[in-house]
Amino acid sequence: MARIPDATITGIYGALVKRMARKLLGEVPEPLAVTWHHRKVLGFSFSMARRMRTWDRCDADLKSFAHMAVASQVGCGFCLDLGYFHAHNEGLDVAKAREVPRWRESDVFTPLERDVLEYAEAMTRTPTAVTDELSARLLEALGAAGLLELTTTVAVANLMTRTNTAIGIESQEFSASCGLEPLAAAPAASTA
Repeated sequence: MARIPDATITGIYGALVKRMARKLLGEVPEPLAVTWHHRKVLGFSFSMARRMRTWDRCDADLKSFAHMAVASQVGCGFCLDLGYFHAHNEGLDVAKAREVPRWRESDVFTPLERDVLEYAEAMTRTPTAVTDELSARLLEALGAAGLLELTTTVAVANLMTRTNTAIGIESQEFSASCGLEPLAAAPAASTA
């Protein structure tokens, strides 16, 4: 249960927002209902998401995997589930998306995809742990604009996942609603 209660979404704008959410997801996502308390924050989130959808310098699969890697590392079940749901609905590689939580043990990822997943995790650590070597490989593979887009995507994913986990937002089982197999379980953390 969220630490901030859902707001009652009202008014003409609220009816439109609820209709769009139900059309896209089948229900109103809890982060939207919670954020309804502060319309300027909600507007910022919508504006940022809308603008990011126009970016085209980095492959959509790579950005999706990166976002899911952040969600997995931070522990945001909502973002991880929603990312898997979106991968399915946007025609992205669902077989790979479901393996993101255990990407190091999985054999489905290309070397570039592995670098992207490593980069997302390295950016998510505090302090960040991005190396010159990893950045150089990604710069060579993606170009400057592509690497900047990936970096910003990971930064926004950190904003979203950390906001959701701090507020107590949990998965709403969007992926289960469209018959997707469960996500691969992340390996247990070692105590060494």
